[in-house]
Amino acid sequence: MTPASRSAAKATSTPSPSWAFSESFIADDDTMRLARAASRQLALGSASQGVTSTLTFLAKLMHARAVVEIGTGAGVSGLALIRGMAPDGILTSIDLENEHQVAARQIFAAEGIPTRRVRLIAGSALTVLPKLSDGAYDLVVVDGDPLEFVEYVAQAQRLLRSGGVLVLHHALWKGLIADEANEDDETLIIRESLQAVQEMDDFTATLLPVGDGLLVAVKA
Repeated sequence: MTPASRSAAKATSTPSPSWAFSESFIADDDTMRLARAASRQLALGSASQGVTSTLTFLAKLMHARAVVEIGTGAGVSGLALIRGMAPDGILTSIDLENEHQVAARQIFAAEGIPTRRVRLIAGSALTVLPKLSDGAYDLVVVDGDPLEFVEYVAQAQRLLRSGGVLVLHHALWKGLIADEANEDDETLIIRESLQAVQEMDDFTATLLPVGDGLLVAVKA
């Protein structure tokens, strides 16, 4: 078997029953199913049930009031975050595509979320992030362009307050990160971003095998 075929086999292997059980442990409700349907209509991937329930859990655990999300999509992850945030919390979500954010606004409206609680910014994350305030955020969730993950990590380090948390989605990237023979651009950059977090003295990190992988790191 060639390295490429080994990578494909790993990426498409059947999940274990225990993994599948944990992923579906917290079921989607009607609004989340609506968000997932909107994602499919836009030909977008979306965070798994395991990932969305983890995002809600983390936001609730932290009593998060200020959250940055890189990659709005159709609002799946944003909906999960807002459900865990403090009642006065504000989600700042960045996406290059205005069409995605229009769909997300519809999902947030269906949930009854006041418009003042969501700040949607259409534009390049690497243009928007430097304009946000240092140390002002409880949680930074990265689900944008994998080729920019290293830069997102550097920005998150600046944006997070002491005790704030970085969440990096797709940290296992379709099962390819663990395959040392795989040197696709996305795989290499995500590996580099994971290593960057490991090497930052002010981050304490763990890697969760949830969905497509979540790196979670708390800032000292």
